[in-house]
Amino acid sequence: MGTMSQEQLGVTMTAAAAVEVRKFMAAENVAPESGGLRVAVQPGGCSGFKYNLVIEDKPAEDDTIVAQDGFNVFVDPFSMQYLGGVTIDFVSSMQGSGFTFKNPNATGGCGCGSSFTA
Repeated sequence: MGTMSQEQLGVTMTAAAAVEVRKFMAAENVAPESGGLRVAVQPGGCSGFKYNLVIEDKPAEDDTIVAQDGFNVFVDPFSMQYLGGVTIDFVSSMQGSGFTFKNPNATGGCGCGSSFTA
């Protein structure tokens, strides 16, 4: 189980997104020392893959752990290959608020911003 920097993994989390993750972790009483945010890529969504964010209290054995500002990000080996260069942001708009993913490697996407084609 290795720890990587954001640059090594290639996942960037904006300050706005980090603030929201810390709020969710506090709401679920997850300790930032051991717990964190799982960023996963799963088959599905309207373009072939979709992103999934889950607060977890500890990493899995084969996760890569990326230290963020005040918490850890856990990434499984399958998701790792799809997350290079992705920026995770949190936006609030009249349509609602939520996390968005900007993936420079995606060849196709859809309007929801949470699924992509690789």
